[in-house]
Amino acid sequence: MTSQRKPQAFLLDGKLGARKPDIEFVTEPVEHPLVVVPSTEPLRGRKRFRWLALLLSALTALIAMWAGLATTQLVESFFARSQWLGWAALGIACIAGLAALAIIFREILGLLRLNSIEALQDKAARAINLDDNSAAQQAMAELRSLYAGRSELRLGLSQLKSHAADIMDPEDRIKLAERLLLEPLDAEARKLVASRARRVALLTTVTPAAALDILFVAAQNFSMLRDIASLYGGKPATLATLRLARMVIAHLAVTGGLALSDNLLQHLLGKGLLGRISARFGEGAVNGILTARIGMAAISVCRPVPAGSSSTQSLASLIREVFTLPQEQGKDADQKPQS
Repeated sequence: MTSQRKPQAFLLDGKLGARKPDIEFVTEPVEHPLVVVPSTEPLRGRKRFRWLALLLSALTALIAMWAGLATTQLVESFFARSQWLGWAALGIACIAGLAALAIIFREILGLLRLNSIEALQDKAARAINLDDNSAAQQAMAELRSLYAGRSELRLGLSQLKSHAADIMDPEDRIKLAERLLLEPLDAEARKLVASRARRVALLTTVTPAAALDILFVAAQNFSMLRDIASLYGGKPATLATLRLARMVIAHLAVTGGLALSDNLLQHLLGKGLLGRISARFGEGAVNGILTARIGMAAISVCRPVPAGSSSTQSLASLIREVFTLPQEQGKDADQKPQS
């Protein structure tokens, strides 16, 4: 019968009280680049008291009080002249007040919808970058609620609902919603931006006055921002569109998108087209390129799920689409199946 061995303690290096070897933690490489939410806040220094905002608020309050007092005096004067004139004036004033309340409600609703899209971008980015399942579920629910009444997305919504009970990673769930719901909207947004950029480039070329150029470009860009936001579910009114324009300008300032040098134009448009553009059409080409850049920035800001890849190549292809002649587009379409 063999005797059992007693438990013993062993020293790794033969020295009692020696320091234990350090444990090194190796970070696993990230398989995909992180998704970054578009930066829409302007770069600011030290916060200062906003006297201009206080002045505008005070003037708005004074104008509202003056309008109310003038309306009251007008109705009282009509009542003094005739009873039915007073009631007619009171009815018209009530209709005007109701319309003003509806406009204010629409403006507030547009601002809230724009804020909800910003919050949805944060949740989608957190779900992709951190594999946050709760953020992915919230983002999916908000996406379905955002596009519930869109007839063109009915098929994508039904397919997305059929995969609701499937087991998948948060990133894959967001990517599935992006493929089923946002890819068709991205294609429509690119067509919209290309159409507006082409229109700005052509019409600013033949416009005789520079002041008309500025007004036309501003009107086209303002309308383009509203159309892009409406396409992605923003439904902006006047104030929401102004705030969206501020967000787009801040995004362009942060990313450096307004810097368009000659080398960039040469890279994007190609030598052949630049050789055909004379000094007379140069201003129209620059206006069209800036419109396309503003449109791409608006897509990044209004898109509920932030795009993971860089938009440099998409901007280059969009500008080539804007400034490619119809004959060349037909040749490119014929050469694609052969390659």
